[in-house]
Amino acid sequence: MKKIGILGSGAVGTTLANGFIKYKHQVMIGTRDASKLDFWKQKAGDKGSAGTSKETASFGELIVLAVKGAAAKDVLEEVGSANLAGKIIIDATNPISGDPPTNGVLSFFTDQNNSLMEELQGQYPDAHFVKAFNSVGSGLMVNPPFETKPTMFICGNDKSSKKEVSKLLTQFGWETADMGAVEAARAIEPLSMLWCIPGFNDNQWSHAFKLMK
Repeated sequence: MKKIGILGSGAVGTTLANGFIKYKHQVMIGTRDASKLDFWKQKAGDKGSAGTSKETASFGELIVLAVKGAAAKDVLEEVGSANLAGKIIIDATNPISGDPPTNGVLSFFTDQNNSLMEELQGQYPDAHFVKAFNSVGSGLMVNPPFETKPTMFICGNDKSSKKEVSKLLTQFGWETADMGAVEAARAIEPLSMLWCIPGFNDNQWSHAFKLMK
């Protein structure tokens, strides 16, 4: 059992929180308005709690960053580097801009030679960022209902951290494809664009990626 601190109380954060609780982990969700999690806390029971972002990061042996990409830096600055140092941070964010999609294609505030996770890792070099959960919708993150296991692409600089995240992904019904160091986030983050195109164009949101070998 791990103590999981989840920064973000939206659909991604609460879905992952429920998944971790399902597999017997202790969870705290960080939010600026704890009252909106009252119903969630009733369902979570003694395995779930809510707190400030700083309290949540301090609580978590492992942290999940599940906020909008544009808010990620502000949230981590609020938490403080002391609460992040030495910890695994599952980075589920994408650098999606505020512009509407063009023919179903999202726009990013980063370019192809950079990624949001690289920027975050650079700001917090003592934390162990692992990109995951950014390339699928929240409804499919835990035990996706496909005939074969879909693939979750991950990356990060610390090999032992990626192994820990891979174990959690296996619990959640995924196979893991490790794409290497943090620079691979330049390729993994845009998978969110590709995943969203059928949704925006055809209202089709029930799919995931599979790496064939």
